[in-house]
Amino acid sequence: MDVVALIERKRDGGELEDSEIRSLIESFARDQIPDYQMAAWAMAVVCRGMTPLETAALTRAMRDSGECLTWPEDPRPLIDKHSTGGIGDKVSLLLAPLLAACGARVPMISGRGLGSTGGTLDKLESYQNLRVGLSTQEFQDQVQSIGCAIVAASAELAPADRRLYALRDVTGTVPSVPLITASILSKKLAENPRTLVLDVKVGSGAFMKDLSQARELAQSLVRTATRLGTSAMAWITDMNQPLGRMVGNACEVIESRELLRTPDYESPLCQLVVALAAEGLVAAGAEANVEVATERVKRQWDQGDAYECFARMIAAQGGAPEQPLSLAPSHVLVAPVRGWVEYINGELLGRLVIAIGGGRQQLGDSVDHGVGLQMHVGLGSQVEPGQPLLTVFSREPLSESLETLAQSAFHYGDMPSAIGPLFLERIDHSSASSL
Repeated sequence: MDVVALIERKRDGGELEDSEIRSLIESFARDQIPDYQMAAWAMAVVCRGMTPLETAALTRAMRDSGECLTWPEDPRPLIDKHSTGGIGDKVSLLLAPLLAACGARVPMISGRGLGSTGGTLDKLESYQNLRVGLSTQEFQDQVQSIGCAIVAASAELAPADRRLYALRDVTGTVPSVPLITASILSKKLAENPRTLVLDVKVGSGAFMKDLSQARELAQSLVRTATRLGTSAMAWITDMNQPLGRMVGNACEVIESRELLRTPDYESPLCQLVVALAAEGLVAAGAEANVEVATERVKRQWDQGDAYECFARMIAAQGGAPEQPLSLAPSHVLVAPVRGWVEYINGELLGRLVIAIGGGRQQLGDSVDHGVGLQMHVGLGSQVEPGQPLLTVFSREPLSESLETLAQSAFHYGDMPSAIGPLFLERIDHSSASSL
């Protein structure tokens, strides 16, 4: 294989064959291609893009670079979910046990937080002694017996992605839809789910700030997953304010436990969880349509089955489901003016959580599970001077600079402004493949 020729062809806008992409990824995974050549190829992809066929070939090669799971014959559908992440996104903690309560198997491999968005594994580790590093056999046994598991990726799962992502992270080649698609799906499809529901977030608290970018990614994810044999659909959802009331690891687990016991179907968080669960059941063939699936989802939730599955999952992974989760001392920030909240900068709130120890700038950083935020207002809220905006749970009183950071996340207007919808666009195979 002539690696330089592949770099040059992609640099010039040419298309690579499936076999060439597979050879490139296999050689890189075996450490037979130097990092500088792979970085040059990745930059060529960033600049020139990839066709849908190339993206599928890259995803397949990265998936096949390691272990791919096989599952026993079972009438229960295999459903997984992926979110592109956002401030306060705790959907996985609710969705996995809810789908299990509806008779699905949910093998969910999740990640840790990096930057301004939190990671599901960090949230789960708010429980003392809870294990997320299960072996493949333990992972599959738990999914078969309980219906769901949320774990870290093993070293054997899509190792080419791990190497390529580390390289992209330090070479300015992260923002590429084909490379993002292959990175996400290589791990998800190695789980071998039959159905994948995707939540692509856009807004101030999300990785994607622009709707057209989010749409491009959602279409690429659905199109590629479908091409590789997994039924997939995506919702593009608004992330211009935190999802739920709480932000931070233990904070979000506390809120999730409360909602699993007593759902609030008027809240955007519960609406999103119900929608994704219903879409997953329909796509998996477990229900005829979204309306019927929604009724089933709410019935199981109201009966307490979702919380029961959550508690069993936590216990199976070594945690105590009812363990009181302690939070750091609280500090209340108040509104400085009278008006209506017209904009919330989720990225700034994420930076605040990192600054008080609740997130990481680098993968090796430690996390304080007890720090976080509680929102007292949302978009459209009317506030008066001195009214609580935000409770910050932190080990130390907020410095002047951090209080300024927190206050700058809220913008006010003299009149109430329209609040956009939570659900922006639905992408399925037919809409993704027609573009």
